[in-house]
Amino acid sequence: MDIQALKHIFKFVSVIGMALSLFLFSAIVVGWIYGEEMGRFIYFDISLFVFNAIVFAGLRNHTMKLSIKGGILSVNLIWMLLGVAGAIPLMLYTGISFADAFFESVSGFTTTGATIFTDIESLPKSILYLRSLMHWLGGMGIIVLGVGLFSLINPSGSMALFKAESTGIKMEKITPKVKDTAIRLWGIYVLFTVLDAIALKLAGMNVFDAVNHAFSTISTGGFSTRNASLGYYHSNTIVWITTFFMLISGINFLAHLKLFASGKTDGYKREEVLWYLLIFVVLSLLLGSVDVFVDYDNYFHALTHSFFTIASVLTTTGFATLDYSQWGHIAISVIFVAMLVGGNAGSTAGGVKVIRYIVLFKNIAVQLKRTLHPNAIVGVFIDGQKISSQIIASTTGFIFLFVITNMLVTLYLFARGFDAMTAVSTALATVGNIGPGFSLTGPADNYAFFSQVDKIILSIAMIIGRLEFYTVFLLFSRSFWKKF
Repeated sequence: MDIQALKHIFKFVSVIGMALSLFLFSAIVVGWIYGEEMGRFIYFDISLFVFNAIVFAGLRNHTMKLSIKGGILSVNLIWMLLGVAGAIPLMLYTGISFADAFFESVSGFTTTGATIFTDIESLPKSILYLRSLMHWLGGMGIIVLGVGLFSLINPSGSMALFKAESTGIKMEKITPKVKDTAIRLWGIYVLFTVLDAIALKLAGMNVFDAVNHAFSTISTGGFSTRNASLGYYHSNTIVWITTFFMLISGINFLAHLKLFASGKTDGYKREEVLWYLLIFVVLSLLLGSVDVFVDYDNYFHALTHSFFTIASVLTTTGFATLDYSQWGHIAISVIFVAMLVGGNAGSTAGGVKVIRYIVLFKNIAVQLKRTLHPNAIVGVFIDGQKISSQIIASTTGFIFLFVITNMLVTLYLFARGFDAMTAVSTALATVGNIGPGFSLTGPADNYAFFSQVDKIILSIAMIIGRLEFYTVFLLFSRSFWKKF
């Protein structure tokens, strides 16, 4: 690898490292407010900042410009380092092992929401806040934040990072400069977080819980400050508020940006958004009907928790109000469908994303037409625009990698002796960044029982899913390292 390429990467990573240390300082402030001992956290945070500042200072005269390859390598490196940086405070203040802390940290930053803690309410306030903060930073993507920081150093290089981190089948920017798009997206992100926190506070949560749950909701992460998650509050108002904010967080944030920037609502009229909302309503009604006709539950109560559960699973948030794994096989089948779908491209949600299924099924329809009419000129159109063969191939490749990765994690867990439901659902829950699965990793359970090696492997699975496969698997390509 060229030494200049390494300088580009190290300089950018040092910028992210300094930014992270500044955000982590807010966790120290929270601990100080609640009278907790913050000396070790302060020492770690200062060390993190100073180390990265030294690296940055050493490269201050180096003009940074990341190539696409440099951006991809930087993204992979940063997400691994985030896992380590987030793990250290967890180890210092809870006494857990590195594997446990790394798992929890990666679960936080990737917005998976799977936890190894069995008694969340016993954790220090600073650690509870730190877990939610990791969600919030990872939700919109700390790399998207980095695009804004990166542009201060080298405006022409922002695109490489945006391409490496952005989710979905096609990158889109609203403003001429990617930097401006990234900053405006974060503005919308902050606005939604504040509105959610205020609504939750008015609905009965205390300020601390409201802020933490807003962080977890808008990021579609799922960490809670309560052992029973949102079920602790026994409030339909809180459930519906959270359902609404989970749902809008699963929509492409560029649609929100268009609305706030120019008053245009065409972003919400796109096929992906319409299908996303249709899937949400249909699955919610199905799940509610199961609850009513199988468990003879009150219809309003059933719909309240079915809409919440589908929103939570579909957007890969992972909150829970009830143990839905006890609702029977039909209900589990409906929830499994939601787990397989995911949210919109360009949202904070994980999973396959609705747009990829649209491309896949439309391409299948086209292939069937070509079989019947070999000379027909047909193509895949979405929102009136023809989709290129490159995007179709990329989408097909993504789904293949999604299936293969899930299969490998499933086989590993099954070989370890776990039952089929645990193996399959845990693989889907980690690779899809969903959080809870079924059986041993159901919504009322946690991941504490896995071995240290299991947790490292599942952590890697979460990172692979968060970076949407290509960004990670490219590192194993010989061509990637040629002429770096």
